[in-house]
Amino acid sequence: MTDGRISTAHLGTDGPEVGVQGLGCMGMSFAYGPVDADASRATLERALELGVTLYDTADMYGAGENERFLSPFFKAHRDELLIATKFALALDPDDSTRRVIRNDEPYIRQAVEASLKRLDVDVIDLYYMHRRDVNVPIEETVGVMADLVREGKVKQLGLSEVTADELRAAHAVHPIAAVQSEWSLFSRDIEARVVPAARDLGVTLVPYSPLGRGFLTGSFTDAARDLTPDDFRRQQPRYTGENATANAALLAPLREIAESHGATPGQIALAWVHQQSQVHAVPVIPIPGTRKPERVEENTAATRIDLTKEELDLLDPVATKVAGNRYADMTFTSAGRE
Repeated sequence: MTDGRISTAHLGTDGPEVGVQGLGCMGMSFAYGPVDADASRATLERALELGVTLYDTADMYGAGENERFLSPFFKAHRDELLIATKFALALDPDDSTRRVIRNDEPYIRQAVEASLKRLDVDVIDLYYMHRRDVNVPIEETVGVMADLVREGKVKQLGLSEVTADELRAAHAVHPIAAVQSEWSLFSRDIEARVVPAARDLGVTLVPYSPLGRGFLTGSFTDAARDLTPDDFRRQQPRYTGENATANAALLAPLREIAESHGATPGQIALAWVHQQSQVHAVPVIPIPGTRKPERVEENTAATRIDLTKEELDLLDPVATKVAGNRYADMTFTSAGRE
């Protein structure tokens, strides 16, 4: 598109059209070291100019601070964008390093009211269950979420880090518009069962960390050495020590393909994620996060890169060679339940 704006895709079977790439906003308040509020605000505005209309946050990002930070931007452009936020994760009041997962009705109702207040809006466009509490039947959780739709507090429902069976059970209670899971050249486990289930049900895939939390861009090579002490990537096994060294070596084909396209490695990594929509016949709307306007420009430009079959074949084995898990505690994900 000559004006640089990205194309659009539908969110779910009957959902609204959104830009084919969204924006992950977590880092503007949380997790990735020092923040620059002015740069983040400029990033939000530039993203909208480029056709990014799906903005992703959560109530636990900065203990609600991310929702508060985004609120003025959302209010100024309410009719131009979709707000996605999440519930289910909270910090243990007795141990700030421990996260608690809750999917019960009292918690959900408390969480949605708190998010609506922080965002200062009347309705949330896309409301995700952030993580699965296996002690609460997913049918009960989605039943409460469906009530929120009927009550006019939420428009569309989403799930994050769920299995294929959990997705099917949830969709039987109320249509699910989107499933958010980690999906990148380094993380492809959802392709076995979740992606086919989403395709069958008409659910859009929303990949988070499509750039491997920045590792695939080459912006850092060892989190423990290169990132600030408050950056949570230092706690992720695949980005430190021997794992990081081994994984950095896997980026060679990415750099080779990037050079042939006159692109950056990050753009090729994102183009690969976007092209999975064609490979798997399912809508894919990745949400790379950034706090810099120039990175939004770089990321959205990746939507216009077409990789050849030979290039896709060259990148295909990368994920099988990755050293280290996504998280130190993988029970926090759907991996152990699939």
